[in-house]
Amino acid sequence: MSIVKLNNQGVKNATAFGSITRLSSMIFIKKLTASSSANLSFVDGASSVVLDDTYKEYVFTFKNMHPATNNVRFKVNFSTNSGSSYAVTKTTAFFRAYHNEAGNDQGLGVNSSNDLHQQTDNQILQTDIGNGNDESLCGTLTLYDPSSTTFVKHFMTRTNSNNYAAYSPDDFVAGYLNTTSAINGVQFSFDSGSISTGTIKMYGVK
Repeated sequence: MSIVKLNNQGVKNATAFGSITRLSSMIFIKKLTASSSANLSFVDGASSVVLDDTYKEYVFTFKNMHPATNNVRFKVNFSTNSGSSYAVTKTTAFFRAYHNEAGNDQGLGVNSSNDLHQQTDNQILQTDIGNGNDESLCGTLTLYDPSSTTFVKHFMTRTNSNNYAAYSPDDFVAGYLNTTSAINGVQFSFDSGSISTGTIKMYGVK
């Protein structure tokens, strides 16, 4: 049986089965709330954001990201110059499981059109997001050891939306930022229009 102790910053010291005896602590860092925002950006040292070697792992959670424009894509990019630009070289892979509300279309497969290969473009995390009153996106992104000046920087995401065509797409993206410079900025946006509403929280993992 697992025993999980909670504090006001997140999950702490979870006792688990087998040889895994503890889970790391998730320390809340920053919450950004969209209000017709062009993007939501987390930059080390700005507005109480910590994105340095304090933690070896950072987690971002997306809650009900609602676009102003219909049928758009949610995307991310990264910075090595404190947000002056977001154009880090990436190599990534994107795949999707999906099912529609009618129950007559489902599948699982690679979506290579959203892969990047040594490109600085924004990484697409989810496509086809609707702007209907009840439509939004939720998910997570994990960034590993962004301050390393030895290794490339790995990241993984998982997102789900109630999209404009009444589908539930479960999208997975993983890859690496092909730089040994420290990553000190992360920016989220839609590829067209603003983020009407939604929140993104940032955590450090000990």
